Amino acid sequence: MMDKLLNRRKFIKLAGAGTVSLLLAGCGLTASAEKEKYDKLVKGSISGGKPMKIVVINSSPHPKDESTSIYLSEQFTAGAKSAGHEVFTFDAANEETHPCRGCDKCHMDGPCIFKDAIETILMPKMLEADMLVLVTPLYYYSMSAQLKTVIDRFYSRTERLHRKKSMLIATAYNSADWTMTALAAHYDTLVSYMEWQDVGTVLGVGCGSRSLAESSKFGPQAYKIGASL
Repeated sequence: MMDKLLNRRKFIKLAGAGTVSLLLAGCGLTASAEKEKYDKLVKGSISGGKPMKIVVINSSPHPKDESTSIYLSEQFTAGAKSAGHEVFTFDAANEETHPCRGCDKCHMDGPCIFKDAIETILMPKMLEADMLVLVTPLYYYSMSAQLKTVIDRFYSRTERLHRKKSMLIATAYNSADWTMTALAAHYDTLVSYMEWQDVGTVLGVGCGSRSLAESSKFGPQAYKIGASL
């Protein structure tokens, strides 16, 4: 029994060491080709030099100063504001929200039966926005339930939310090459259905803590995209 316990402890220790190695690899230095890609971003390349209204939807339930996805969204916001754009941020994890019931009382053109924060605060901002930014931690290789709740409520204004610009920001503990595959595919499908213009994605793999996210390449990437809009 004691031998089994010791072996289990040894396995956990080795597995933990391997995980740390993966995280460090995920948050390593930017490859030259990738760096060149972001260096080529030019201010005004998306907006044509005109100020845009941008809605950032954060969905992490973690405290603001601990959340890795919120950190990246703040970097994007700083970049966007430096370029003269107006940014509204919605905290989907802590506002009062309700999931879509599929009742069709809205007839896909509102109003929703729920008079919650999505309907009264977020929806008016999204309707007038030029760009929507979806921000999520990776939960079971998909978006958080908090963000999915907001997206499902798009139904009440489906047509009026079409043809906007969009961006996905996500962070994950894991750093395997398939970590973001399912989430990215979901986002691509959403972009296609909503007829959005995707302006970029920042997929922060290997960011299992705030300190790892802050020392990674993903913060500068998020800022660069925001500043180039």
